[in-house]
This record gives sequence, C-alpha cells and structure tokens, in this order.
Amino acid sequence: MAEGSEAMLSVEVWRGTEAGAFQTFRVPQRAHQTILDVVTEIQRDLDATLSYRFACRVGMCGSCAMVVNGRPRWTCRTRVSEVVSPDGALRLEPLRNFTVVKDLAVEMTTFFDKWRDAKGSFDPGDARADFHVVPPASTERQAADAGIECIGCGVCYSACDVVAWDKDYLGPAALNRAWTLVNDVRDGGNDARIAAVSGSAGCHACHAHMNCTEFCPRGIAPTYSIAGLKRAMMTRALRRRP
Repeated sequence: MAEGSEAMLSVEVWRGTEAGAFQTFRVPQRAHQTILDVVTEIQRDLDATLSYRFACRVGMCGSCAMVVNGRPRWTCRTRVSEVVSPDGALRLEPLRNFTVVKDLAVEMTTFFDKWRDAKGSFDPGDARADFHVVPPASTERQAADAGIECIGCGVCYSACDVVAWDKDYLGPAALNRAWTLVNDVRDGGNDARIAAVSGSAGCHACHAHMNCTEFCPRGIAPTYSIAGLKRAMMTRALRRRP
C-alpha cells in the first residue's frame, strides 16, 4: 500500500434470499470501526437496497446479529479489527437456520414459536394472595440467574448443529428459557413444561456440541441449561414410577 493511501476492506455481502449470491463492496477501513458500521456505510453510500436489521447499536437488543467470516456475532459489538482477515476481507451472511427475508435480514417467527412450544412463558398457577420471597442465594434462584439474561438474539440457534439437522428441534434458546422457569419457585407450570421439553424435539435431541455456549454474546451456557432439563425430566419420571 502506498504511503498515505487509504486501507480498504473487501466485503462480501449475501444478497437475495435462500437462492441469492454474494456481492462484493469496497469500504474504507477506519479505526474502531464495527461490522455494523461497515454494513451501514454500504447501505447509505453504495447500495440503498441492502436489507439488514438493527436497533440499539450498543449490544442490548441483539437484532443486528449476522454471520461474520463464518461465526454468528452481534455486529454492533464486533470490531472489524478483531475479525478481518490479513488481506482485508470480510464475508457477511444472514444468521443460519433461519428463513432469509432478504439479504442479511431473517424471519424469526419459528424461533419464538419454539419458545412457546417449550412453555417458555411464566405460569402463575393458582393465584397467591401473599408475596413470594425468593432468596437470592437459593439454589433455584442461582440456577435461574445463570440463564435469565438471554435476549433472544438467535446467535445460539444459528450456531446449533442439531437445528441444522432437525428443523423441529426446539433449540438452545427456547430450552434455556424453559430451564430458567423450571427453577422459578413461583411458577406453577413445570409439569406441562417438562413434558413439553421431553419429546423427540426437546432436550434429549441436544448432542452437547456446545456451539451455543461458545458463541453466546451474553456468556450464557445453554448446554448446561439443557443438561439441567434432562436431569429434571429423569427426576420427574422416577417420581412417577409405582
């Protein structure tokens, strides 16, 4: 590179839907630049038809997640300098295991439907008149705390090999949510919840490859949550034996 010349990134971006193709853009490389900055610059200055999704830009919503050089990431919190290849190349794809709406934007309805199927919503059970105190140091509360910060970004679902093989598999995010509720002593829906995650598409379909745990931007370990569901399922089965 000649002295004083501007370093450039060669950015391959997925265009279209499932049957699309990569398009290459040249974007200046700048200090402290994030992947989301790159995508935004392409959309604003080079091709206004590029579709992608983002909201907060500060790692709170997870909506900007994409596959960057083969790894699912939050693009707002990923600096170009951390992931770019030595020759200045980047490859950006939509999250895997989702239906592509257009370019880098995916449809997440099925992902959240699986939260519903895993009984991932709080069930108050019988109405209580008293205030239920949950000690922070209790075993159940700590188990729930370990997984409760999931924001539903879809990175773990995109990284999961089992989802790629079995489209019916509930997936790590939905199962992690179920585990947090299994440990919520205020919840009254655990019988139905454990039954829901005990089917062929539930916790026992997990092969414990730990991709979900490796890639989670929040540092959550869905693999361990799924292992907890397996234990809970077996405990429930043993208690019901005559």
